[in-house]
Amino acid sequence: LRILNLYNIQTVYHAAAYKHVPLIEENPHEAILVNILGTKNLSTLASQYRVNRFVMISTDKAVKPTNVMGASKRAAELFVQALQKTENNSTKFITTRFGNVLGSNGSVIPHFKKQIEKGGPVTITHPDITRYFMTIPEACDLVLQAGTMGKGGEIFVFDMGQPVKIVDLAHRMIKLSGLEPHVDIKIVYTGLRKNKKLYEELLSDDATTMPTHHEKILISKDPTMDYQNIEKYCNQITKAAVRREKIEVVQILKEIVPEFKSNNSIYEVLDK
Repeated sequence: LRILNLYNIQTVYHAAAYKHVPLIEENPHEAILVNILGTKNLSTLASQYRVNRFVMISTDKAVKPTNVMGASKRAAELFVQALQKTENNSTKFITTRFGNVLGSNGSVIPHFKKQIEKGGPVTITHPDITRYFMTIPEACDLVLQAGTMGKGGEIFVFDMGQPVKIVDLAHRMIKLSGLEPHVDIKIVYTGLRKNKKLYEELLSDDATTMPTHHEKILISKDPTMDYQNIEKYCNQITKAAVRREKIEVVQILKEIVPEFKSNNSIYEVLDK
């Protein structure tokens, strides 16, 4: 609040979030306090102090979420889109949604590199698992461009090319290290982790896309929620999160994001 007041901030890039899927599944209240309440607080202040642009970094895991982390980011998307349409708001709220960034914290490449340096094995959850990837410079460039071209209320989806099979990525990294997969370095399949998808999606089933003048940036037209409803839900879920009522938290999250269906999780019972 003091920073916004003192420095006449023009643009806020909101990238702060919990993104570790299994950790958040075990502690759903933390996702609410950081990913939802944190977004609500910062975006509300941005509107109040008439910040020109607020760019929220979201994730492809917000699309048809199968875990609490993805659903919490989808709820945050809904809040900033609703805030865009409130009376007296002049801030342009823009959301960018993309997949995995190579070399970022928790990325698979540094993980594989460490495993190869130790002599293996390289561990992969499933032989068919695929993921979208982009580099840090690509991600930064597209976030900056989307933030500049947004008029407010959009969800920008980045064209991330073709998904990559994780096992192919492991093979290439082992060979680039001068070693032979399955001979020098074993590849071990550990089983799909809780709440993880085999294939990631960048668009929901009921979303339509519109092109922009940038060939790699599309606008996703997802369902929205009015401000009164999402604010009421945010207050309700925050109270449950403060009490650490895990089941209640996830139950409310499923009301906010009806397409959120838990996968390989204790919360699957809530979908029945």
